[in-house]
Amino acid sequence: MTERPAIVQNPILPGFNPDPSLVRVGDDYYLATSTFEWFPGVQIHHSRDLVHWELVAHPLQRLSQLDMRGETPSCGIWAPCLSYCDGTFYLIYTDVKNNRGLMNDTPNYLVTAPAVTGPWSEPIFLNASGFDPSLFHDRNGRKWLVNMLHDYRPYKNTFSGIVMQEYSEQEKKLIGPRRVIFGGTSMGCTEGPHLYRHGDYYYLMCAEGGTGYAHGVTVARSHTLFGPYEPDPNGPMLSSRHMPWAALQKAGHASLVEGDNGHWYLAHLCARPVGEKRRCILGRETALQEVYFTDDGWLRMKNGTDYPAEKLALPTGGDSTPTCRNLHEDFDGPFISPHLQSLREPLGNRADLTARPGWLRLRGGQSLFSHYGVSLLAHRQQSFYCQAETRLSFAPDHFQHLAGLTYFYDELNHISLAVTRHETLGRVLTMIRTRQGESDLPLGAGIPLPEEGDVRLQVCTRKETAHFFYAVRPGPLTAIGPELDATLLSDDAYEEIGQMRFTGAFLGIFCIDLDRYEKSADFAYFSYTETEGL
Repeated sequence: MTERPAIVQNPILPGFNPDPSLVRVGDDYYLATSTFEWFPGVQIHHSRDLVHWELVAHPLQRLSQLDMRGETPSCGIWAPCLSYCDGTFYLIYTDVKNNRGLMNDTPNYLVTAPAVTGPWSEPIFLNASGFDPSLFHDRNGRKWLVNMLHDYRPYKNTFSGIVMQEYSEQEKKLIGPRRVIFGGTSMGCTEGPHLYRHGDYYYLMCAEGGTGYAHGVTVARSHTLFGPYEPDPNGPMLSSRHMPWAALQKAGHASLVEGDNGHWYLAHLCARPVGEKRRCILGRETALQEVYFTDDGWLRMKNGTDYPAEKLALPTGGDSTPTCRNLHEDFDGPFISPHLQSLREPLGNRADLTARPGWLRLRGGQSLFSHYGVSLLAHRQQSFYCQAETRLSFAPDHFQHLAGLTYFYDELNHISLAVTRHETLGRVLTMIRTRQGESDLPLGAGIPLPEEGDVRLQVCTRKETAHFFYAVRPGPLTAIGPELDATLLSDDAYEEIGQMRFTGAFLGIFCIDLDRYEKSADFAYFSYTETEGL
């Protein structure tokens, strides 16, 4: 009896999960993705069947490994590379300190661990010549770092090629000469390199065309490690740039793995636009494609095209039930769910699970506009139709104390519903809407609340729009404020005004004290529920 194939629904990691690095260790698959300014750094998901994925690790948990305090939006962790060799996991990553102005500051580091869940080592500095580093383990035991080379000179190509240098495990540093091994193709923006060895060739896989709608995956090959690398004469092996109708856009930045069934798979970045302006509020996501090597040694898509498929049939069969991504965190355990992240640094003593058992106490930090000390915990939006909810106990003393629920992209694009205090109205519910840096208060002075009692807050998204709700317990939920434009919480909204961003929308809870950083708010729970089809 023939086993029915398992169906993979793309994207396999929806929501802000870009720059996938896929590796197989025995029967286990591990997939690392970028986290940018969100802490802890790097997400690693695990699967045994390529269908169901579970978040199992954030390797960069300590400030000694990753200190992003003060970094501007969309800096931080870019394009991690996860690999495995001789019983050790290797994670290479860039902590972008600056990508504005003439020069970039892009230090690259290496950490290692005996298991993907850790413990992960202190970082080893490698170089800062460009971002997107990747470590290649050759068959002879030597290790080589490749990364894009950034050239700050205006009369040169900023993306000036892919460089290679040997890594010495004994000396824990790069050694020998730095070589430019590939100058890229006419697509430009050559980045995201990964080296592979298959058959008679070394293969260099790169992302090109920029990370937007012109993005693509190119492959070049060479009989020798140092090149010259010959680009695929057919051009990019994967791209959506000429298919505006395709559901998965911005296809590019990929990594390759041979499955335990002998088939080859490609994990790649993608995005799904909504609305007339084709904005991607879920950010850049991760999809999976089956690929193969032709008789003459080039990599091709199994679906017979050069654009991504929404669904993939795995010949090994198995359960195709989608992974449930709902979360209900009731704060009754010793740890906060790993699906909730903070900005740039751990919350430390600004988050307390013991002061009021069964509640999370957030101590007021800096505003949501700050790059330091923000008391925010948030869950990435992974569906166009979802809702986030919390129950809040908070007694603000004045207008500089605020706590509540936020729909957040970054400091310049977010919408928050907060409990605060007004001089004459008393405790009130206010809304702060910030659109590309310009803020307003759609509720004016705010909606008066009883002086005592918990407040239930909820935000619901429906593709391009979002709406907030509130209730004073035990009353019913009531809509509050205007219908909101969710598409502003996207990379594309910035690109339209000539700026670059690379993350996605989050939903979370926060507490602000603009006076003394002392006032606390207690949260009974935080829930994230996907509502499409309900």
